Order: sequence, then C-alpha cells, then structure tokens
Amino acid sequence: MGKQTIAEYLAKTLEATGIERIWGVTGDSLNGLAFSLDQIGSIRWMHTRHEESAAFAAGADAASTGQLAVCAGSCGPGNLHLINGLYDCHRNHQPVLAIAAHIPSTEIGLGYFQETHPQELFRECSHFVELVTSAEQFPRVLARAMRSAIEERGVAVIVLPGDVALLECPEEVESWTGSTPPAIVPAEGDLERLADLLNTSERITLLCGSGTAGAHDEIVALADTLGAPVVHALRGKQFVEWDNPYSVGMTGLIGFSSGYHAMESCDTLLMLGTDFPYRPFYPSSAKIVQIDWRGSQLGRRAPLALGLVGTVKDTITAVLPRLQRKDDRMFLDKARKHYMSARKELDELAVPSAPGRPIHPQYLTSLIDEAAGEDAIFTADVGTPTLWAARYLTMNGKRQLHGSFNHGSMANAMPQALGAQGANPGRQVISLSGDGGLSMLLGDLLTARQLDLPIKVVVFNNSLLGFVSMELKASGYLDTNVDLSKTDFAAIAKGAGIFSIRVERSEDLPQALKTAFAHAGPALVDVVTSKHELAMPPKIEFAHAKGFSLYMLRAILNGRGDEVVELARTNLR
Repeated sequence: MGKQTIAEYLAKTLEATGIERIWGVTGDSLNGLAFSLDQIGSIRWMHTRHEESAAFAAGADAASTGQLAVCAGSCGPGNLHLINGLYDCHRNHQPVLAIAAHIPSTEIGLGYFQETHPQELFRECSHFVELVTSAEQFPRVLARAMRSAIEERGVAVIVLPGDVALLECPEEVESWTGSTPPAIVPAEGDLERLADLLNTSERITLLCGSGTAGAHDEIVALADTLGAPVVHALRGKQFVEWDNPYSVGMTGLIGFSSGYHAMESCDTLLMLGTDFPYRPFYPSSAKIVQIDWRGSQLGRRAPLALGLVGTVKDTITAVLPRLQRKDDRMFLDKARKHYMSARKELDELAVPSAPGRPIHPQYLTSLIDEAAGEDAIFTADVGTPTLWAARYLTMNGKRQLHGSFNHGSMANAMPQALGAQGANPGRQVISLSGDGGLSMLLGDLLTARQLDLPIKVVVFNNSLLGFVSMELKASGYLDTNVDLSKTDFAAIAKGAGIFSIRVERSEDLPQALKTAFAHAGPALVDVVTSKHELAMPPKIEFAHAKGFSLYMLRAILNGRGDEVVELARTNLR
C-alpha cells in the first residue's frame, strides 16, 4: 500500500477532530477529498445547491454546537461563492474551516480557466488563509488553520490546488488535541479599579452581548448587587433575557424604548461581551466601562472610563466580592416599570387581524413562539423577521436564536436552519424567512429534502423588502423598487416535494403552525402578512417624524394616497 495523499490526511485529521459533516458543492478540484471522505465513511458530505448556503450552514452548525464546522468549495467560482457566508461566520465569531480548492498548481498566475486568487479574496474574512504548495507544508498549515479558527473564534481558509491534494503526504499520524477555552481575569489592580468605579456609581446599567454566553447566573447576581437594569444587544438575547428579574429589553435600531432609556439615564454603562456598533444609542454623558476577552474590541465605539480584558463570567466572579450592595432600587424600579409598559404595548400589537385583512407579523411570531418546542433553535432573516424575532420570541436558556446579526446579509435564515438541523438532528429548527431572503437562495429548499433535514420554514410573505421600505419612509422617500411580485411559496415547496401550507387568514394560522411543526420531515408555512406594518426605533428623532411626514406628502402627490390610508388601517389597532 502506498503512502496516503494530502486529501486522505485532511479527511483523517478532520475525523480525529470529531468533524461529522462538511457543507459544500463538489467539483473536480475536490475529487481527492471526495474520494477520501468516501473511503473513511465517517464524515457526511452535506451537499447544498449553492456554496453560499454551505458557508451559512457551517456557521450555524458551529454556533449551535460550539464546535469547529467545515465547508468546502471547488476552484474559482465554487469557493468564491463561499465568501458572503464566510463573512457572516467570521463576524459572528464562529469557528469555521473552509477548504477552498484551487486550479492546478502549475497554472497559477497564467490566467487559467476559473483562476482567482483565494488567498487574497478571503483575507478580510478570516483569521488565517494560506495557499498550500507542497506536501511537506500541509500538516502544519492544517494544524495552524484549525487552531486559528477555534482559538480565535472565526474563519480559517486553506487554499488547496486539486493536484497538490493528490500528492503523497509525509509520514505523520493524524491526530488532534483539543483544549478548553481559557478563563481570562484582569489583573488585581484593574479589578480594584473596576470595583471602586462601580461602588461610587449611583445609576448603573449593564449592556450584554454574545460574550455573556455561559454567564447568565453571574450577570443576574451582578445586577442584583448593583441594582442595575440589564439591557441586551440582539446577540445577547438568548443568554441573558430569560429568568432575569432585572431585564429591561433590547436597545438598538430594533430594540425597546425601555432599553434605550435605561442606557441614556445611567451614570455608568457597563458593557459586557459586546461590541454594540450603533453609536447614537450610547448614553450622552455616562462613564463607560467595557469588558471583553479581546483587547482590540475595547473603546471602538465610545471613549472608555475603563477597559478590561477578561472573559465575562470569570471577571464578574472575581469582582463580585469587592462590590458593595446598593439598597437604593429607585433607578432599577423605574427602568423595570418602563420595560413593563413597553412590553405591554408590544404585546397589544400581537393580535389577529380583522376578517379579510392581511395577518399581522407580530401575531404570527407570537404564535410561532407558543407552538415551538422548549429547546427549539430559531433562525431569522435579516430585516423584519429579525425585528419580530427580537421582540416576540421567548428565550428560556434552552432555545437558541441565530441570524446574520453582525454581517446583515439577506438569505441567511433557511441555510442556517439547515446547518443547525444537521448538527442537532433531534431538535426542532424553525426558520423565520422573509420572502425576499428566501427567494434569494430558494434552491436550497431542495437541500432540506435531499438531506432529509426536517427544518420548518415560516415565510413572512408581504411581497416587499419590508425593512428597506421602512428606512425609505423614515427618511422621507417614496419606497420605490422594494415591491416583490406576489408568490405562492407553498406551491413551490409542494412542487419540490416538501410539505407546505399557505395561510391567508388569522383564524387559520394556529392550526397551520401546529400541523407543520408536527410534520416528520421538512415543512413550509407560507403566511401572507401585512406589507404596511411599522416598527419605530426606540430613539425617535425629529428627523424620523419629519421623514414620515415627507413620505406621506410625496405619496399623496404621486398618486399613492391609498398607501397612506392602508398604513393607518394597518397600524391603528
């Protein structure tokens, strides 16, 4: 028996790492890897219809398990299609290894068929990207790539020419030694500075992001000690919102007014594991303290009174004994009262529509929340599905919520549902898909059927790019070029061999969701929702009010006065 090839070494190393799936579209430059995977038999090739879907799926695979996930694309256009999904993985800090196959090594630089330069193309969306040119180089490149993805929490790319993949690999046993994520605690002096600042502050608000994963109990204990309301960024929702008597909702463009005001009225804002990007939502006069395990994140958005490098759970544990309990709860009570009022107003919008009227998306989302399993995994498309998910899905410590929350790409939800379902075959996975997002990568509905992944896709079908429409109106513009042709996605799904239901009346919705969620295989519920639903940001500025006034004036002058009437009919309830 001859020596093993680089492709065989790659496959066996991934097997030793515990990889069970590779997401991608095969091609001739991947033939060596495909053959090696077939020989070992323990890693399933998750054949998607588009490489962008493969990258999104790998990101959700990693996000739902916390483990390294892998995707692959053939040379040229094949791996180039990965790039948008890999940007999303990287900006969501998910450990993903991408195998970017390449043209024959002898042809690189000669303008060969399908030639690109992946090592340049992927540099901005990865911690590590390297072209493999020799067999002797490969074992160390593979190890470094995997370590980079796992330890730095992001994307690593190996550019592998098809002919190099077939070279004999040096004698080396395939192996992998994993490591436990480290606990990072600031120095003693910094902890004392943090304690002094918090002890002398009177009105403290906590802003929590994705870096608070695993630190729920510590954050609740900290909020109790400080009498501090807890505001979450979108990616912190699943980690801090549940069983938290100090929660006052979300801030940001799609947040709650209570979250915004709890930050604006504090004298100290303590940022925990978040790089919240929207600077207009930061308090105008408070001291800001930021704790993050990556020092490069500190102070990127606003000047800091104190910035500390540390993991959130371990830093809180270290500082808690140094803090004085604050018995004055006036600031907290006021913030909680505001939150309860804001929550009540939002819940009052989640009601059935009048007979003959399109379904309110708030009502649809609240019913999804009720019908979903206790440990359901949700994915949400960018735009209004993310908005409704943020406001109406309930987290409980077992559920997960994934989306393109940092990169902001359309078409993410259904491919991410595929990835989460592939990694969690026994759990319910529900995609909240916009009609615009779903149609962009619609072909990968076929992947759900082909791979027998029982995802549940709920389509918010308003025949509109809804969030773009709202942005245009808020700026005073007519919402042109945002309409989508009316489409029966249930009929498309049925034609693809997927169980589907179309819902046009509120009274039919509860049973439709129940039936689809109980279906053993993939299912799609196509729900015709209102296209004129408004969602005001928590910080209403004069420009927004002026913008809507200009929009209504322009609509009337351009013969679209019926839209203004419909807008009022939809939102006055």
